[in-house]
Amino acid sequence: MFKLFRFLKPYWWQVILLTIATVVQVYTTLMLPALMADIINKGIVPGDINYIWMTGLLMVGLALLSAVASLVSSYFSARVGTSFAKDLRTAVFTKVINFNILDAKDFSTASLITRTTNDVSQVQNVVIMILALMLRAPLFCIISIVMAIQTAPDMSWIILVGAVAILGSVVLIMSLVMPKFKIFQNYIDKITLLTRENLTGLRVIRAFNNEGLEKKKFVRTNDVLTKLLIFIDKIMELQNPLINIIFNGTTLLCSWVGISLLSKDFSYLGNMTAFAQYVTHVMMSFLMMSLLFVMLPRANVSAHRINDILKKMPKITWRNKTHGVPNKTPSVEFKNVDFVYPQAEEKVLDKVSFRAVAGETTAFIGSTGSGKSTLINLVPRFYEATSGEILINGLSVKDYEKKDLMERIGFVPQRGVLFSGTIKSNIKFGAPNATDEQVRKAARIAQAESFIEKLPEKYNSHIAQGGTNVSGGQKQRLSIARAICKNPDIFIFDDAFSALDMKTDRKLREALKDITGDAVVLIVAQRVSTIKEADQIVVLNNGKVVGKGKHLELLNTCPVYQEIVKSQLSDQEYEGELKLALKLAKKDLNLAGKVANA
Repeated sequence: MFKLFRFLKPYWWQVILLTIATVVQVYTTLMLPALMADIINKGIVPGDINYIWMTGLLMVGLALLSAVASLVSSYFSARVGTSFAKDLRTAVFTKVINFNILDAKDFSTASLITRTTNDVSQVQNVVIMILALMLRAPLFCIISIVMAIQTAPDMSWIILVGAVAILGSVVLIMSLVMPKFKIFQNYIDKITLLTRENLTGLRVIRAFNNEGLEKKKFVRTNDVLTKLLIFIDKIMELQNPLINIIFNGTTLLCSWVGISLLSKDFSYLGNMTAFAQYVTHVMMSFLMMSLLFVMLPRANVSAHRINDILKKMPKITWRNKTHGVPNKTPSVEFKNVDFVYPQAEEKVLDKVSFRAVAGETTAFIGSTGSGKSTLINLVPRFYEATSGEILINGLSVKDYEKKDLMERIGFVPQRGVLFSGTIKSNIKFGAPNATDEQVRKAARIAQAESFIEKLPEKYNSHIAQGGTNVSGGQKQRLSIARAICKNPDIFIFDDAFSALDMKTDRKLREALKDITGDAVVLIVAQRVSTIKEADQIVVLNNGKVVGKGKHLELLNTCPVYQEIVKSQLSDQEYEGELKLALKLAKKDLNLAGKVANA
């Protein structure tokens, strides 16, 4: 918990003002019982009206000063606590947004959401209480005890009895609820996970008529959380009756002892009245501290969860500045690259090597699980290669500063991702300074212009969170337009044409040729029709490169590619492709013979 107090540093001067205001409040409040005792002993008993008036006016002034100091203290404690939470929440979000894929997998998405919201709120509430009570309560307690002993030493043992009783009740409550707080936060994570999972998978749940099953899973988790919360609340609610019993018992004890002493010496009346008020302040101080100590364990659990994120060391580190000078001509090269997922035994990629140059399209194809998407994700360093070397524009990806590398890449993921805003803001996501003409051009190339122009507000049309108000094909075309608008050195399409019909797919690829003449184009695809015109096709099988070349070349030389083509074409179409491949092979063979004879 205290590790997070470093976020209070920017507000040190406000904390100092809060401390001064607290000291003034404590001093003025604790002066009132002593002045009341003087009014009784020196004013009422001897009948000195002037003394009563003068002391009474002084008490009114001190009460007003105490109220002002209390307002100042409350204002700054709330302001500092809220600012602290804002900075902490920003720090957590910044850390999470900079996680690479492997870092994020160490925490579930639901847990990251809970830690950024609920856990920060728990810590914020306790920080506000600490600022408001940590100084005030101990000052009230210590000074009240000293002044009570000075006022009525014969009754000072009553304070010890009350303090021991309150501390005992607090220790009892803390020992019962502390182990439950961590379990409680874990179940909050599970509730968030189930809610998020069901909302994002609503169509699938309905399609399989499994609303009942998902409801049972949620109800089961919710029941455990409810029982846990009921247990915590029941134990916490014990605090009120226990404190009331101790508080009222201490008051009765003060009255009983005080009256017995008054029967011997009536002048003891003022001292007894002041002592009773000081005891009240002591009990209230212990009560405030007990509230803090009961809330602290829960906040401490939240603080540990937040610290787990903040102290997380990234698995991929970046240079502060690009080391070396990249080539001006874009290129991507893999040299004997291996990749193994953490805690996995088998390689996902095994000795992968290829070179993709500017002005050419390099495509990757293979069966499901062959490593195509993993390979593509190594280019922007979403993952780190286990061994081998990856060169971007002639420079190792490890030598790039993060922003420098990302500005060279236009990435279109397998599943189109849109953000809440407008169509224009989504297309300009990677190029915020793009002009309206550049946005329209990107949409036109991505074959998105046709449906955008039909919308009432065209490019200013609203996009819901996650792009839920557009179809899968429209979402994918807008994702492609976003990459085009960025005008990068390297275009990466990770099965980005899968939601497009064949006609739109062909038109889009033809339009792309006009703008990718100076760029590297990397395409992952399942459809042969999407990649058959690529300048280079890399065929993957079980993480290994089993073929490399053009479409017709691979039909002659790569059995895996032949199987893929055969599975997607009719027998007649496949036979036609094979004939073309054989003609090409004979032509190349004749050409090689002429060269040899010459």
